[in-house]
Amino acid sequence: MVNENPNLEELNDPPVLEKALQAEPSVSVHPIVSIHPSVSIHPSVSAHPSSSVHPSTSAQPGGLNHPSSSCQELSVIKLSKRRWAVVLVFSCYSMCNAFQWIQYSSINNIFMHFYGVSAFAIDWLSMCYMLTYIPLLLPVAWLLEKFGLRTIALTGSALNCLGAWVKLGSLKPHLFPVTVLGQVICSVAQVFILGMPSRIASVWFGANEVSTACSVAVFGNQLGIAIGFLVPPILVPNIKDQDQLAYHISIMFYIIGGVATLLFILVIIVFKEKPKHPPSRAQSLSYALASSDASYFSSIARLFKNLNFVLLVITYGLNAGAFYALSTLLNRMVILHYPGEEVNAGRIGLTIVIAGMLGAVISGIWLDKSKTYKETTLVVYIMTLVGMVVYTFTLSLGHLWVVFLTAGTLGFFMTGYLPLGFEFAVELTYPESEGMSSGLLNVSAQVFGIIFTISQGQIIDSYGTMPGNIFLCVFLSLGAALTAFIRADLRRQKANREVPETKVQEEENNASKEPTILSEDHF
Repeated sequence: MVNENPNLEELNDPPVLEKALQAEPSVSVHPIVSIHPSVSIHPSVSAHPSSSVHPSTSAQPGGLNHPSSSCQELSVIKLSKRRWAVVLVFSCYSMCNAFQWIQYSSINNIFMHFYGVSAFAIDWLSMCYMLTYIPLLLPVAWLLEKFGLRTIALTGSALNCLGAWVKLGSLKPHLFPVTVLGQVICSVAQVFILGMPSRIASVWFGANEVSTACSVAVFGNQLGIAIGFLVPPILVPNIKDQDQLAYHISIMFYIIGGVATLLFILVIIVFKEKPKHPPSRAQSLSYALASSDASYFSSIARLFKNLNFVLLVITYGLNAGAFYALSTLLNRMVILHYPGEEVNAGRIGLTIVIAGMLGAVISGIWLDKSKTYKETTLVVYIMTLVGMVVYTFTLSLGHLWVVFLTAGTLGFFMTGYLPLGFEFAVELTYPESEGMSSGLLNVSAQVFGIIFTISQGQIIDSYGTMPGNIFLCVFLSLGAALTAFIRADLRRQKANREVPETKVQEEENNASKEPTILSEDHF
């Protein structure tokens, strides 16, 4: 077991990090050494035990060194053609898992009738996703650091597939516990999914692509929620005959089981641990700076000492928690004002998420071009609050087209904020593990999601939809105010700027072709 290097501990401090980055432009790793792809960037987070640095590695301030052709090979920054296949497959199985999260709540009243349970019991089929995530985050984040992206992807997609097939055993009214079991398995799968977008983006994508890639990865989850709002009301009509209802529910369960199985097979085929070459200088440095045996919990402690990150954890949780509550309770709110409109309730949910997906993609592209993380996050948060206020006061007007319009506007900003939070967190915490920072954001979202869902549900039952939505507006106001206090300490951008960069190239099919090394000015 290799002990931590005490001199590297100081790299967590931004000024020290800057000096280290300036002093190590020629650091390279021997090409025959296998480095675990999901190692944390911070030197105190553990890497694969077999990782080692080439003994001839040296830091010379005069510029890039090329002590040997083998060292030169790994210093090249290149983009793998496989990267888009990896992020798209991840996006698809994340979509499948998200569909299973919302498929019960989108037709809440129908499942209440079929299983003979309360609305609160059906709400818990959604909230179990939030509850499961909280205690399992740290173990799964440790597994991500220890075993890497491929193992976590295989585990998540396998559990998602298993949960989908278990639900097929719950097609009788007295088998509600079986559908709960299937949903709990899917909720465990979610823990292996939610923290992956920023890690996949960092490991596979270049400095000018990471925000877009993260948005695409989150895009799949949002698309799954959108389909979960749209498809169940179409496949499962509101009918009284229990046998016919069981038949329609079985069709939905069989479809999702088949899709989950196909996606599990694709993960086996497509997913790899990491590309052959690092896609960015920041990622290359993360391999070079990684220590072989480090304190996992010290990384968590450092994150909580980062005030900017702590503020982001709170504000992200408030926004995402409000979205979870709104999604879970949407069917109940719409049916209260527009009885018999289950299909349109699903379409309103679809509108919220589709608009949010558009917002997520636009914000990701904007961040890659502008790097204005703080400003973009604050503007989107304020517009989320405005959208929520408008939605609150138009829901009961009696015009569905108005609800579609205001819900879409709300979704564009509320859902579009989610990938912004992931990428902002990585910037604020570099060189700490992306999996840990995004995982803590998701824990906050789950905690606030449970609190908001239960509280808003009780307020709606007792006082109506408007007081329930005003309840969310108050907390979104708090989140917007706290966001203004976050300082834009963009450490990852600083790492990419301050170290001479090699030109990012697509991997050539001919492995023997020598790459051209260019300065950062050509990048």
